[in-house]
Amino acid sequence: MIQTVIKRDGRIVGFNEEKIMAAIRKAMLHTEQGEDSSLIRRITDFISCQGNEQMTVEQIQDMVEVELMKSPRKEAAKKYIAYRDQRSIARKAKTRDMFLEIIETKSNDITRENANMNADTPAGMMMKFASETTKPFVDDYLLLPEVKEAVRQNYLHIHDKDYYPTKSLTCVQHPLDKILQHGFNAGHGESRPAKRIETASMIGCISMETAQNEMHGGQSIPAFDFYLAPFVRRSFIEEIKVLEQINGLDYKHLYETPIEDYLSKDLTGLHGDERIIQHAINRTVSRVHQSMEAFIHNMNTIHSRGGNQVVFSSINYGTDTSAEGRCIMRELLISTDEGVGNGVTAIFPIQIWKKKRGVSYLPTDRNYDLYQLACKVSAHRFFPNFLNLDATFNQHEEWNENDPRRFEYEVATMGCRTRVFENRFGKKTSVGRGNLSFSTLNLVRIALECRNIENEKERIDCFYRKLDQMLGLAALQLHRRFEFQKTAAPKQFPLLMSVLWEGCEQLAGEDTIEKVINQGTLGIGFIGLAEALVALTGKHHGEDETAQKLGLEIITYMRDRVNEFSDKYQHNYSVLATPAEGLAGRFTRRDKKDFGLIEGITDREYYTNSNHVPVYYSCSAHRKAKIEAPYHDLTRGGHIFYVEMDGDATHNPEAIMTVVDMMDKYNIGYASVNHNRNRCLKCGYENAATQINECPRCGSMQIDRLQRITGYLVGTTDRWNSAKLAELNDRIVHE
Repeated sequence: MIQTVIKRDGRIVGFNEEKIMAAIRKAMLHTEQGEDSSLIRRITDFISCQGNEQMTVEQIQDMVEVELMKSPRKEAAKKYIAYRDQRSIARKAKTRDMFLEIIETKSNDITRENANMNADTPAGMMMKFASETTKPFVDDYLLLPEVKEAVRQNYLHIHDKDYYPTKSLTCVQHPLDKILQHGFNAGHGESRPAKRIETASMIGCISMETAQNEMHGGQSIPAFDFYLAPFVRRSFIEEIKVLEQINGLDYKHLYETPIEDYLSKDLTGLHGDERIIQHAINRTVSRVHQSMEAFIHNMNTIHSRGGNQVVFSSINYGTDTSAEGRCIMRELLISTDEGVGNGVTAIFPIQIWKKKRGVSYLPTDRNYDLYQLACKVSAHRFFPNFLNLDATFNQHEEWNENDPRRFEYEVATMGCRTRVFENRFGKKTSVGRGNLSFSTLNLVRIALECRNIENEKERIDCFYRKLDQMLGLAALQLHRRFEFQKTAAPKQFPLLMSVLWEGCEQLAGEDTIEKVINQGTLGIGFIGLAEALVALTGKHHGEDETAQKLGLEIITYMRDRVNEFSDKYQHNYSVLATPAEGLAGRFTRRDKKDFGLIEGITDREYYTNSNHVPVYYSCSAHRKAKIEAPYHDLTRGGHIFYVEMDGDATHNPEAIMTVVDMMDKYNIGYASVNHNRNRCLKCGYENAATQINECPRCGSMQIDRLQRITGYLVGTTDRWNSAKLAELNDRIVHE
């Protein structure tokens, strides 16, 4: 006897025989003979009793067809079948309409979900076709009904759901030294170990491009300076050997000569070994510069994901104090400042300067001059961003300034903000680790459902009860995704599981990747803390101390529950300050439909990202830093602090240094500075005007307006979705 029914959206509901009766009656009423109540009752009773305990809607409808065809009312059966076909066509029409919008290259929030993906190209279209048709499969076969319902009700968003069936992981910090020293085999040909700086630079690109095709998130190099530094000396020795051949002399005694810095100088007045050394240095610097130029150029032109996107790449550097490491950083920064092509700002890689007292921050530090250069370049080209190794939560007890591999104990980040450092199941390090997957909670919806409770304590208690329920669902969903991911065979990720992932050497002879991926993290993110606080208290945390207190309590509660989930499921769970792009508007649209237009909550097209002070709220940079800083310690899955700068930042690198000083003062983990940069694509003219439609020099209308969207840059706002465009227009300057 039928007890429950599996609906087409995956929900399981109680069996209701009235629905069978209504469907048969409707078919009969469209025939000349009309309704036959006794036959309707007989067919319904038969199906109810003969069916299995749990059946799908389609299975029940098949039984109805069979019984009608057996009955004298075959014309009613034909009407019933025709009606089913019409409903099927209607459901398919939704898919058809979505496909047509992609085919016709319409600009909407489906085709503009990712600002760095050109969904108008053939490869981009294929990506969107695959993405939009894979998600229903995940809903129907991979999600628990209660999780699917939470997604449907707008409480929860599963990131990269279209990649769920592939079992792929999100991101990884590349241990590039392993590849440079030993080479790698990615399944289609081998790469030999690098011998010179040009090869090392290229292998860095290939490593990130290859891994991008095995993963759905970003690729990062955690210690770019340390990894490439040895090849500077090797290139220097090569240049000495060239001079040996030219001059017919033996210069072996110069191979390991001490070099304070690799700086190009005029050879005039130099003689003997001094001239030979300086000439080799000049040649080496030139080669390093060209290699850094090539690296940046390649990371902006080598496509992954079916030839549709460049790699979402990041590089961390700043703490190698060797002459060779400093040479890498200096030429990288100079190349970044010069731009790519005809002087265009490079979108990738996202560059991150690792700021540390005693190394790369104070005037007495060895790398202070490079820190100054980094600030100058950031003022012009937006990068590098700044990572604070001195933040209490970014420090490692084993870091030692005399350790040549101290970078293993330095936190590194993905440019968008993802952070991996703490580890319950292995070494505390960023190297060779990454995020496995993450999902985001809609804090605003939870708060809106409690908003009208008059008693303040009951209102807050209601919020926490609902939050706790959703946190539990998110943790369960991530655990089940992990259980699915771990069944992947190592051969599915030939580079990732042979070289890159921490502990991958343990996989020799293994059937799955289970042994190693628990080194990664599962992120529970959140969006709209500001709007949630308005719903609960009437004000957001930027304008009210009571709201700030509650905001910190909410995220602390999330952090504590996440630690409990880590114990329960035995994973590295962490709280993530979600970098929402398409999600910023998707959550809002549904809540606006359900709750109406509410001032300060649903009256804009977007919700405020994670724990940020709303972009439209006027406050000083110091005030913003003081408010947002405490959340960084709580969101160890990733966070970022933004400052919007006014005027032409190119002439004001000191303003960048002021922001880094704020990081040091307020214990901020990761930060970047936004400012305007417009560039004429025809003549190269640049300015920092808020709006520019026509080049004042040549009159061209081809203006490139460079902006940061969630952590990465986008050279044109044409690919931004409507919610992020609305947020961009609302951004105000922080004095």
